[in-house]
Amino acid sequence: MKNSYLLSLMILSSSALVLFLSINGFSAPKDKNKPTPISGLKRATFAGGCFWCMEPPFEKLPGVSKVISGYTGGEKENPSYKEVATGKTKHAEAIEIYYDPSVISYKDLIEVFWRNIDPTDGSGQFIDRGKQYRPAIFYHNQNQKKLATLSKNKLEKSKRFKKKTALKIVRATTFYAAEEYHQDFYEKNTTRYKIYRAGSGRDQFLKRSWGKDLEYKIEKTSEKNNSGGKQSLNVKFKKPSKSVLKKKLTFLQYRVTQENGTEPPYMNNYWNNKKQGIYVDIVSGKPLFSSQDKFESGTGWPSFTRPLVPGNIVTKKDNSLNMNRIEVKSRSADSHLGHLFNDGPKPTGLRY
Repeated sequence: MKNSYLLSLMILSSSALVLFLSINGFSAPKDKNKPTPISGLKRATFAGGCFWCMEPPFEKLPGVSKVISGYTGGEKENPSYKEVATGKTKHAEAIEIYYDPSVISYKDLIEVFWRNIDPTDGSGQFIDRGKQYRPAIFYHNQNQKKLATLSKNKLEKSKRFKKKTALKIVRATTFYAAEEYHQDFYEKNTTRYKIYRAGSGRDQFLKRSWGKDLEYKIEKTSEKNNSGGKQSLNVKFKKPSKSVLKKKLTFLQYRVTQENGTEPPYMNNYWNNKKQGIYVDIVSGKPLFSSQDKFESGTGWPSFTRPLVPGNIVTKKDNSLNMNRIEVKSRSADSHLGHLFNDGPKPTGLRY
């Protein structure tokens, strides 16, 4: 990503920005397989069979910053996929969701969860059999346990499913991130994912069970909204006028984000920044990239292998300067972020 000025939450000095990133970002994990909690965000951990199918429904939700595939509920430390697949480690394939409770509630996440699993099958999910594919809700505190229990009871009373609910609500234990190959599998191996999902029986079951109620509309009271009213999570960011932006942004910041300008390489605060954190759009404040996906590209601009929240960016063809390129912009504020290239490192092979 060539333009670093757009990557601050507000107009901050260099030292203040570093402080923001170190406080609100990721701490360097001692164990690379144990995701480190993100300050300001809460965690939800669900098991719903193959984690390939569980990432997509949550990653597209407003307020969800990151979804990680992994293993939990077992006995062995740092288990591999092959070990978990034997069923001997007692782990379940699961996902860990990092979400902003001021935007989306835990109750909403549970509602989405129900619409993506078969809660009556405790021995696997759809085509995947074995305890490693068992459905479960792993609560991180007593409030989550209470909400999960109430939601489960409500589901059972609705008689949505003919069979009794077999899903367990259990205390969350150590969550181990799965191998990189499994992260965002639906994006990195789209064809294989579609073939697997189509043949798994999951979509057929969900459509049959939920019908017109399959798509859950999120418009709930968030965990931080104590007014008793409802908050729509689809409220669009209102971009300030040009005159307002010119007052708030520096000349170069405005030139880069609003006029597709280019800042000089190696002359910015972030090209070689090693601090852990989240890079956000300077105009809207929306999260764009994570330091965990940052790499040294040798270009003099901060570069990333993938976006933190794919839904917060858009791409389009750019034929300016007699070149065929792909421009990257922020979705909500239409800020110019740079360009996308296919010369990045594994696993994505991309350079934002």
